[in-house]
Amino acid sequence: MSEQHTPVRLEVNGMTCVNCAQSVSRSLEKDGAENVEVNFVTKEAAFNVTDPSRIPDMIAHIEALGYRAGQPEHTGTHDHSHHEHSHLARPFWICAGLSLPLVLHMFLPNVTWLQNPFFQLALSLPVYLIGMYHFGRSAWASLKSGVPNMDVLITVGSSSAFFYSLAGALLYYGKPEMHHYLFFETAATIITLILLGNLLEEKSVRQTTTALAELNKLRVTKAKVLGTDGQVTEKNYEDIRPGDKLLVNTGDKVPVDGVIYWGDTSIDESMVTGESIPVDKHNGDPVTGGTILVSGSIKMAAKRVGNDTLLSKIIELVKQAQLAKPPIQKLGDRVSAVFVPAVLVIALATLLVSAWVFDISWQTSLMRSVAVLVISCPCAMGLATPTAVMAGLGRAAKKGILIKGGDTLESFARIKQIVFDKTGTLTTGRFHLAEIRVHDGSDEGQVKSLIRSMETHSDHPIAKSLVEELASAAQLTLENIQETKGGGISARTSQGDTYLLGSARFTGWNEDTGNAALFLVRNGKPCASIRIEDELKPGVKEEVTSLKKLSIRCIMVSGDKKDKAEQIAAQCGIEEVYSEQSPENKMSLIASFSAEAPTAMVGDGVNDAPALAKASVGISIGNATQAAIHSAQIVLLSHTNLEQLAWANKLSRQTLKTIKQNLFWAFFYNVIAIPIAAAGYLNPMIAALAMAFSDVIVIGNSIRLKTKRI
Repeated sequence: MSEQHTPVRLEVNGMTCVNCAQSVSRSLEKDGAENVEVNFVTKEAAFNVTDPSRIPDMIAHIEALGYRAGQPEHTGTHDHSHHEHSHLARPFWICAGLSLPLVLHMFLPNVTWLQNPFFQLALSLPVYLIGMYHFGRSAWASLKSGVPNMDVLITVGSSSAFFYSLAGALLYYGKPEMHHYLFFETAATIITLILLGNLLEEKSVRQTTTALAELNKLRVTKAKVLGTDGQVTEKNYEDIRPGDKLLVNTGDKVPVDGVIYWGDTSIDESMVTGESIPVDKHNGDPVTGGTILVSGSIKMAAKRVGNDTLLSKIIELVKQAQLAKPPIQKLGDRVSAVFVPAVLVIALATLLVSAWVFDISWQTSLMRSVAVLVISCPCAMGLATPTAVMAGLGRAAKKGILIKGGDTLESFARIKQIVFDKTGTLTTGRFHLAEIRVHDGSDEGQVKSLIRSMETHSDHPIAKSLVEELASAAQLTLENIQETKGGGISARTSQGDTYLLGSARFTGWNEDTGNAALFLVRNGKPCASIRIEDELKPGVKEEVTSLKKLSIRCIMVSGDKKDKAEQIAAQCGIEEVYSEQSPENKMSLIASFSAEAPTAMVGDGVNDAPALAKASVGISIGNATQAAIHSAQIVLLSHTNLEQLAWANKLSRQTLKTIKQNLFWAFFYNVIAIPIAAAGYLNPMIAALAMAFSDVIVIGNSIRLKTKRI
């Protein structure tokens, strides 16, 4: 019997780079966690455990590394970013105030008290201690875990400058050469500028991770509950239960998923579908939690509450998506993992080679070594991918497109062909009554009444469409009504006539069928043939054209007959059609297409699930159903709008391009900067400033995705 795995998510605060995430990941794996994913940008760790009682120990071990960890309900998502921002702001301003006089001594050499070594020590010591509190603890914890992070470089660099200056002040006090050994301002300025960079970085990262915050804001905190006596009371969102009767007025958000049982309204569903036009809702229609009543007032029965609502599922999906890494990130992770030890070796080599080989003074050699330590920036490589992914996923979510992770973004950007299911994807799933041809001189009105009355007893999509279209026809009283799934329906009138309505095989129709799909037979004789047409979704042809302009091959597969499938394909502008395909055949086709080139499959997310799973990227078209959300890597929540597909592909391509730009900058920056620092052409303070802003440049490039025209 296999062991039961429990999924766990922790919030881990204090991580600043990919090395930090690797330290946390290694700690969790040592404690027996499986499938560990740690994202330092979102401050989250997700993993599976077989023994949930081990979770407190896991949290304790993470905190022993210098991070703050806890389960989401204990840490609080909304207050975290503000707390982190405040946590760094005060130390930065203290350090900035103390570092300014230290820097001034270089520009005011005649001000004696600024040159006093013990005055400089008094100013730099608090800054150094603050730096050790913020960076030193993290550095030591990372060394203990075996995965040194960037704080090691900051700690070694600032400590080298500080203790070298302290030794110079004590050993050479009062001697002319004393000032050649004083670099207190270097130690203080490095710490101050790194704190500034972290502040700017946090502010920038928050702009790439707003998707979850914006989705959480859609949740209501209170709901108006109707009692059995008709009285309205307020209830907390967490206390709503399935079956509760709720009152929702104009301007209110729908509290949970449910069904209207009284009233008419117009609802803004843009948070689900990305469509700005309000949707009319009436008695019996479903409503989704988080959507907004534009007009009208309704009474609704709660169906799905708490974590079962669509909004909660979307929030959970976005969280999971943010943890999924695209393959291109593995390159940055591998480099970052060995980067810090490599920089320490380069810095030591710079010190020794400068002093012993080139006979440069130890003071100058030390400053070169410190500059190498400080200029190095593994953070930029660690931030390159996740920040771009955050921005891309967030922008897609706001448009009603759920993309399940950075790996999906990268895969979709490389797609060369897209296979469309027909019914429910290219067509609305509703059927239009094109023609009724009477064969035995029967009254057409009587025929319509029979069709409506018989199809009322069927749940088939065609039956529902015909009942809706023939709503004005008279409703007849029928007896002995029986439906044969996949065939048709039979009934008898009060006059004793027996009718069969369905396929040619079911009804025994032996005349020329033409383009008819349904046949009505009375007492074994032809009565009427009915031709129906699929209703094409608006904008489909334009969407196919847009995809072709992106050099994407468009293919249609359908279980329908060849003539019908080709007719719809022609209307869409699709030349390649595979008709009369069973679900198994569809899956085989997708497998062969995917073997040729990266292939996406677009389907309704339920009956196309096998084919969606076989495709390089499965794209679900659904009316925001749970099945649609879980069946594919991309979900277009608007089931009536295919125009988002080309836009999503462009967004994916732009996100992948941004990741490549970020990685190029991160690599280019270090490849160029480290040799310059080792050669002595870079002051450590300038190096600290450049290092601090390199992260901001990478994040800023990612933030452009939020507003860039796609």
